[in-house]
Amino acid sequence: DQDKYAIRSHNLAAEAHEKGWYDDEIFPASFPKNFDVIREENGIRADSTPDKLAKLRPAFIKPHGTVTAANASFLTDGASACLLMSRSKAAGLGLKPKAILRSYTFTALRPGDELLIGPAFAVPVVLDDMKLKMSDIDVFEFHEAFAGQILTVIKALESDEFGKTRLGRKGKVGLINMDKFNLWGGSLSLGHPFGATGTRLLTTAANRLIKEKGKYALIAACAAGGQGHAMIIERAD
Repeated sequence: DQDKYAIRSHNLAAEAHEKGWYDDEIFPASFPKNFDVIREENGIRADSTPDKLAKLRPAFIKPHGTVTAANASFLTDGASACLLMSRSKAAGLGLKPKAILRSYTFTALRPGDELLIGPAFAVPVVLDDMKLKMSDIDVFEFHEAFAGQILTVIKALESDEFGKTRLGRKGKVGLINMDKFNLWGGSLSLGHPFGATGTRLLTTAANRLIKEKGKYALIAACAAGGQGHAMIIERAD
């Protein structure tokens, strides 16, 4: 399942770049010593296959672990930036906003058994705050730290048992429509430059809302120490 999800991420990222969907998000950069200009992502593996991924050795618990270099986000250099201001300030400057920040939260729980599933605790907070259901979300952009991590978060959000025992709800948070989930790839294929991934998620979510003519986007990410983050943005008309 982890390898299958990783292949999905790489294939979707390759397709998005090929179709030019990332053209407005990537800023060319040059690096010493030769100052070659980098104009595109260089971690996408569109030739990934189940057979190739199955041959990789475990990265952690050897020889029986299931996390490999292919189904984990890779460390990469990167930077990101966004412009955030009040609606009145944007109007005063003559700027047209892409999206409106509607709700956000951070959670911090037990690192022992909740290390990277923070989104499962953060997502219901912003949904409840907005009085929305999963079915109301048009765009999902979740950080893919590991394929196993993102699959666990999805299963937790769709689990009645998790909703009752860990969230104190009557049942599951809701089902995620995978036809709307990380459709331009994710951290497994684009990489995870620490400190830059959050804005990358936000930028892609806003651009997807515009391109796909959606209304709400749900953004979520995990962080070390059991932290979780979730945000809902609305396309600005």
